Amino acid sequence: MANLNITNILEKMTGKDKDYRYMATSDLLSELNKESFKADQDLEPKLTSTVLQQLEDASGDVSGLAVKCLAPLVKKVGEDKVVEMTNKLCDKLINGKEQHRDTASIALKTIIAEVTTPSLAEKILISIAPQLIKGVNTAKGAEIKCECLDILGDVLHRFGNLITKDHEYMLTALLSQLGSNQASVRKKSVSCIASLAPSLSDDLLAKATLQVVQLLKNRSAKSDITRTNIQMIGSLSRSVGYRFGPHLAETVPLLISYCTSASENDEELREYSLQALESFMLRCPRDISPYCEGILNLALEYVSYDPNFTDSMEEDTDEEGQEDDDDDESANEYTDDEDASWKVRRASAKCLSAIIVSRPEMLSKMYLEACPKLIERFREREENVKMDIFNTFIELLRQTGNVTKGQGDIDESSPRWLLKQEVPKVVKSINRQFREKSIKTKVGAFSVLKELVVVLPDCLADHFGSLVPGIEKALNIEALVFTRLVMASHSPSVFHPYIKALSAPILSAIGDRYYKVTAEALRVCGELVRVLRPNLEASAVDYRPYIGPIYNAILGRLANQDQDQEVKECAISCMSLVVSTFGDGLQRELPACLPILVDRMGNEITRLTAVKAFSVIANSPLRIDLSCVLDHVVSELTAFLRKANRALRQATLGTLNSLVVTYGGQIGSSSYETIIAELSTLISDMDLHMTALALELCCTIMVDRKSIQNVGLAVRNKVLPQALILIRSALLQGQALQALQRFFASLVQSANTSFDALLDSLISAAKPSQSGGLAKQALSSIAKCVAVLCLAAGDQKCAATIEMLKGILKDDSTSNSAKQHMALLCLGEIGRRKDLSNHVHIENIVIESFQSPFEEIKSAASYALGNIAVGNLSKYLPFILDQIDNQQKKQYLLLHSLKEVIVRQTVDHNGQSELQDSNIEKILALLFNHCESEEEGVRNVVAECLGKIALIEPKKLIPALKVRTSSPAANTRATVAIAIKYSIVERPEKIDEIMYSEISTFLMLIKDSDRHVRRAAVLALSTAAHNKPNLIKGLLPELLPLLYDQTVIKQELVRTVDLGPFKHVVDDGLELRKAAFECVDTLLDSCLDQVNPSSFIVPFLLSGLGDHYDVKMPCHLILSKLADKCPSAVLAVLDSIVEPIEKTISHKPKGDAVKQEVDRNEDMIRSTLRAISSLSRISGSDYSMRFKNLMNKIVSTPALAEKYNSVRSE
Repeated sequence: MANLNITNILEKMTGKDKDYRYMATSDLLSELNKESFKADQDLEPKLTSTVLQQLEDASGDVSGLAVKCLAPLVKKVGEDKVVEMTNKLCDKLINGKEQHRDTASIALKTIIAEVTTPSLAEKILISIAPQLIKGVNTAKGAEIKCECLDILGDVLHRFGNLITKDHEYMLTALLSQLGSNQASVRKKSVSCIASLAPSLSDDLLAKATLQVVQLLKNRSAKSDITRTNIQMIGSLSRSVGYRFGPHLAETVPLLISYCTSASENDEELREYSLQALESFMLRCPRDISPYCEGILNLALEYVSYDPNFTDSMEEDTDEEGQEDDDDDESANEYTDDEDASWKVRRASAKCLSAIIVSRPEMLSKMYLEACPKLIERFREREENVKMDIFNTFIELLRQTGNVTKGQGDIDESSPRWLLKQEVPKVVKSINRQFREKSIKTKVGAFSVLKELVVVLPDCLADHFGSLVPGIEKALNIEALVFTRLVMASHSPSVFHPYIKALSAPILSAIGDRYYKVTAEALRVCGELVRVLRPNLEASAVDYRPYIGPIYNAILGRLANQDQDQEVKECAISCMSLVVSTFGDGLQRELPACLPILVDRMGNEITRLTAVKAFSVIANSPLRIDLSCVLDHVVSELTAFLRKANRALRQATLGTLNSLVVTYGGQIGSSSYETIIAELSTLISDMDLHMTALALELCCTIMVDRKSIQNVGLAVRNKVLPQALILIRSALLQGQALQALQRFFASLVQSANTSFDALLDSLISAAKPSQSGGLAKQALSSIAKCVAVLCLAAGDQKCAATIEMLKGILKDDSTSNSAKQHMALLCLGEIGRRKDLSNHVHIENIVIESFQSPFEEIKSAASYALGNIAVGNLSKYLPFILDQIDNQQKKQYLLLHSLKEVIVRQTVDHNGQSELQDSNIEKILALLFNHCESEEEGVRNVVAECLGKIALIEPKKLIPALKVRTSSPAANTRATVAIAIKYSIVERPEKIDEIMYSEISTFLMLIKDSDRHVRRAAVLALSTAAHNKPNLIKGLLPELLPLLYDQTVIKQELVRTVDLGPFKHVVDDGLELRKAAFECVDTLLDSCLDQVNPSSFIVPFLLSGLGDHYDVKMPCHLILSKLADKCPSAVLAVLDSIVEPIEKTISHKPKGDAVKQEVDRNEDMIRSTLRAISSLSRISGSDYSMRFKNLMNKIVSTPALAEKYNSVRSE
C-alpha cells in the first residue's frame, strides 16, 4: 500500500505544473523521513532517478527540496544505488551544464555527509575519487576545480584511510595544483591535502613535505606561490600534529629566513610563517626544542612590527595630568585600510602565547625577554591585536601560577619574583588603557589585572590608588570581579582612602538592569562591608555614613521577588554580612529585614543560602537581636534536617550550632527535644561528615543546657543508642571520632546520666557479636571514648575504672582474650592522658601480657606500655629502656612501646622538653645498636623512632645519621634512609634548616649497591617530594637520572627458583621499580617544572607500561597525569604508547586462573582504560592513526565499551 502511494507521488513529481511538483516532492520528503518506510527492488531505481531528475528542475524551490530528499534516501536504498547516484552527480559536476553544477555539488556533499558505513564509503571512494582527481587535473574552469577539490576534501577528511593504495596518485595530483595560477584553486588544494595528510603513511608525508620544501627553496618563485607553500606547511603541521616533527630541521630555518627577508609589504607571507611556527611549537614540542630560542626572538621582533606608523609618544611623558587630552587621542589615531601589518603582530602574539603554554621551563627567560615587550605593546593601536596581546600576557600569568604552585618567591630567578618586579610597569600601562574609549579594551585590561591578583594576591597594595579612577569609570562585570578579588586578597587598610570613590559606583551597579552585573556588584558589596569594618575594635575609617546607603541598596534587591536566582542568592548573602557587621547601627531596620530572610528560607530555591545567612548573623560578635524571628527560624531549620538535600542538612546543622551557642537561653526545651530527635537519625557511618556535625550540635546543646533534665533524657534515649552502634564501625575516624569522644565527655557531665551506666554500655559495645569480633579500629575508638569518659567523670571514678581494668588483666583464669585486649587499649588511652604512677606495679601487669599467645594482645600491651609511659616519662621511660636491654625475646614489642613514646612527643609539643633532658643519649645508643638487626620489622620501628627523635633533636641526630650512610652494613644504610623519610613531615619543623644542606647525602643512597638501600632512598625522596618539595628542588637535575634508572628491569635481580615439578621466576627488583614510578608520580604533582617529561616517557614510562601488574598501575596514573599536565610531550610519542596499553586491555587470564587473578586483570584493564580516557582528551590525539584504531577497537568491543563508559563517568 505504501509503495503504491510512493508511485503516485513519483508520477506527480514529473508533472508540468511546478506547484504540483513542489507539493509532490514535499510529500516524498515526509514519506522518506518515516521510520517505517522501506523501498522494494522495483521502486529503488524509480526513486533514485526521479530525485536526481528533480535536482535539475527549472524551479529552484523544487530542486532545493530534492536535495533535502537525498539525506533520508541514502539510508533507505541499497549501497549500489547510492554509488550510482554519486557517479551520476559527479559526472554532472564535471561535464554537466553550468546552471546545474551548484546543485550537483550540494547534492554530493549531502550524500557524503550521510554515509556512515565503511563498506559504502569505500565503494564511493573507489568510484568517484578518480573522477574528481581527473576533474582537478583537466577541468577548464577554476570553478569546477574548486568544487572537485571541495568534495574530495570532504571525502578524504572522513574516509581517507580506507583506500591507502591510491594515496600516492592522489597526493601527486593535488601537489601539482599548488602551483596553479588561480588563488582559489591553490587555497582549496591546501585544505584538500591537509584532509588527506592524517591518513598518509610516514613516507608519503615525508614526500609531500620534501616537495613543498624544495618549492620554498626556489627563491625565484612568485611571492603568492611562496605564500601558498608556507600555508601548506602550516596546514600539514596542524593536520598531522607531532608526526611533522622529523621535518622541522628543514622547514623552521626556511620559514625564519623568509620572515626576515620578505619585502616590506608582504605581510601575509610573514603572517603565514609565524602561524606555521606557532603550530610547530604547540604540536611538536620535542623536536622544536633546538629552535625555540630563534622562534622567540623572531616573535618578539615582529610583535611590534609596524612599518607605516612611527610611535612618537614617549612613555615617560604620559603622566596623569594628560588625562583629559587623551580622550581625543583614539579619535585622531592613525588609520589605514591598506595597512595589513596588524596581521603580523597578531600572529607574533599568538606565537609567543604558544611558547609560553608549551615551554614552562622557559618561563624565567620569558620574564626577562618577553614580559617587558608585551607590557610595552599594551598600547597597540589595532584593537583585535591588543586583545591577543592581553591574552598572551594572561597566559604568561597563568603559567606562572601553574608552575610555582605551593612555592614561595624565594630566589631572584623564580618567575614569581620576576613578575613582582614588573607589577609597577603593568599598572602604569593598564592605567593608560583605562583612558581609551573602547569598552573592549577596558574589559581586556581588567582581565589582565584579575589574573595578576589571582597569581600574586597582595601585589597591588601600593598601586591600588592609581587604579581607582579606572574602576570608577568602568563598572562592567570584569571590573567588578577584579574589585572583589583585590578586596578579598589585600589588607582592608589599603582601600580605606578610596571608600568614598568606590562605594557610589558599586551601589549604583547593584541597581543595574543586567542580572550578572547586579549579582557581581552584590558580591563586591559584601567585600566592601568587610573592608569598612574589619573588626569590632575602633575602625580606621568612619563607616556610619555608609550603613544606610548600603542597607537600602541591598534591601531593594532582597525584597524584590521577580528577579534572577543568582541575584536573590547574592542579596541574601550580602544582607547577612551587613546585619552581622553593622547590626548595632541597624536596630530600627531589623524588624523589617529579618522576616524577609525568614521568608526566603521557605522558598526551595533560596533556602540553602538563607540558612547560611542566619549562620553568619548568629556568629556575629554583636549578638544581633533575633527575638522577633528566632522561634520560626529554629522550627524551619529542624524541619530541614529531614530533607534529602545533603548540602542543606549540612548547612542546617552548622547554623543550629551557631544559634544554640549565641541564643541558647531563648530557645524552648521542647524545641531542643525535637532537634535531638531529628539529630539521632543523622548519626551513622554512611556519612561521617554529617555524623560529626550532628554530634557537635548535640554536645553544644548538652553543654549549653546542662540544667534542663529533658535534654539529657532525650539525648540518652535517642542519640546514645545510635552513638553506641556507630562506635562499633570500622570506618569511624578523624573528625567524627573526635566528635564522638566529646559527646561522651559532655554526656557524663549533663543532668541525670550515670557514669557507670555509660561505662558499662561502652565496654559491652566491645564484646564480639555472633558474626565475629570487632575490627581493630572499632576497639581503638571504644578505648578512646572510655578514656575521655573517665577523665570527664573525675579522679575518683577514673581510679576505680583503672583498678577494674587491672583486675581483668590480673585474673589468670580469664580466657576471654577480647576482654583483655580491650582492657589494655583502655589503659593505654587513659595513661596517655593522665599520670598513672600512683597505681602500683601497673607497668609490670601490662608487661605480663607480652607472654600472651595472641598476637593482638601482645601488640595492645606494647601500645599500652608506651602510652602509660607518655603520662609519666621520668618514671616509666627508664623502665622500658631497661627492659629492652635485658629482654631479648620481647625486644620487638618493647621497641614498639618506645616508638609510641617518641611519636607522641613529636605530636604533643609540650612534652618535648621532658624528653630532651632525660634519656635521649641512652635511647639513641640503644636504637643504633638495633640498626643492623636481621628482622625487617625491628629495623622499621628503629627507623621510625630515629626519624621522630630527629624532629626533636635535629642537631644531634642528623650528623649521627650522616656518619652511618657510609656504614659497611647495608641494613644500617637502609635504616638511615627510612629514618630520614620519617623525619620529613608536612608541618614546618626546626629540622628543616639543617636538612636543607644535608639531605643530598641521604638521597644519594639511591646509587647504593644494595637494592634495599636504594628502595629506602627512593621512598625518602617520595616523601620529601610530597611533604617539602623545596628541600629537593635543587637536587633534582642530579637525582632524576638516578631515579629513572631504578624504573628499568635489571636482569641480575631476576632469578629462577627450581621447585621440582616446575620453575618459578622471582623478580627481586619489582618493589624497587614500583617505588620509583610512584616517586615520579609524586614529583609530577610537586616539582613539574623540574621534570622533563619527554626524556622520561621514552624509554622509562614505555618500559613500565609493559612491566608487571604492580608496576603498570602507577604507570597508568603517571600517563593520565602527563596527558593532563604536559599533553604536548605525550602527543609526541603517542604512537609508541599505544602498543603496550593495547596489549594490556587485550590480555586474558589463563583458563585455569583463580578468581584473584581474574579480578586483578579486571582492575588492570579498568586502570588502562582510565589512562586511555585521559589520552583521548588531549586535543590532537586523533592525529595518531594507531590511537584512532585503538579507540575504534574499544568502542566496537561491547565488553570494553561498557567498561570504558563506566570509567569515563566516574
